Amino acid sequence: MLIGKKYFCSQLNTQRFFLELSYDGTAYHGWQTQPNSVTVQQELDRALSVYFRQPVITLGCGRTDTGVHASQFFAHMDLVDINESAAKNAVGSINALLPYAIAIKRIFKVADTAHARFDATSRSYEYHFHFHKDPFKLNRSWLYKTRLDIALMNTAAATLFNYTDFTSFSKSNTSTATNNCKITQAEFQETEGGLIFKISADRFLRNMVRAIVGTLVLAGRHEIDLLQFADIITSKNRSNAGQSVPACGLYLVNVVYPFVN
Repeated sequence: MLIGKKYFCSQLNTQRFFLELSYDGTAYHGWQTQPNSVTVQQELDRALSVYFRQPVITLGCGRTDTGVHASQFFAHMDLVDINESAAKNAVGSINALLPYAIAIKRIFKVADTAHARFDATSRSYEYHFHFHKDPFKLNRSWLYKTRLDIALMNTAAATLFNYTDFTSFSKSNTSTATNNCKITQAEFQETEGGLIFKISADRFLRNMVRAIVGTLVLAGRHEIDLLQFADIITSKNRSNAGQSVPACGLYLVNVVYPFVN
C-alpha cells in the first residue's frame, strides 16, 4: 500500500531490509528492470528470489543509465518469514548467485517505512577522465585527448551553486514534479594521467551529471565563457547545453540516509 510516498509492509510477518551493493555497469542496460534488456535490478532480483525462495522485487535509490557504474548503491526489499540474522548472513551465498560485476556488501533491517529512494538526503557522483590510452580503464573512464582549461572549468562549476533549476541538464520528457536540485559540491580534481569531476546534491535529474560535464568541457575548450555557461542554465533548454559525455566514466559513489551508518 502506498501512503505519502512511503511503502508499508502489508503483512505482519514481512520485514523490510536495505541492501548496499556495487556494480560495474558495462554489460547492463542500467539499473531498472526493462523488457528485452539485461539490467542490474533484474539480475539482483533473480538471485534474491532464488536464495530466499520467494518472489523478491527490490526498489533502488535511483536509476543509473546503460553503462554507468556504482561503487555504492542502496535498494530495499520486503521479505516474508526471514529474520534479521538470516538476511544479514546471506550476503556470501547471494553473491555466489550473482554475476561477478554485481556485489552485495551488506543486508540490514530497517523500519517498515524506510525507502531507498525517497529517504536519501544526498547523492554523490564522480566522472572519470584519462588522457592517454590505458587498457585497464577501458569502459571505466573516458579517454579524452584534447587539452582542457581545468581552472576555468572549476570556476564554471562553482557557478552551479547559484542555481536550483537545472532543466537545461535534464533529459527531456521525464515525469519529475520539479527540476530543482540543491548542489553542494562541484569540482574537478586532477589525478595522475587524468581528471575526476566530483558532484553532490540532494537529488539529480536524469542524465544531469553527464550533461553538466559535457557543458563544462565546452568551457574547458574555450568554446563558451562563464557568462554563456550561466545563460545555458537560465535558459532551461536542454538543446543549449553540451552533449552528454560517455556513460563509461560515470560512477554513483555515495548515498546518504539519516538512519544508515
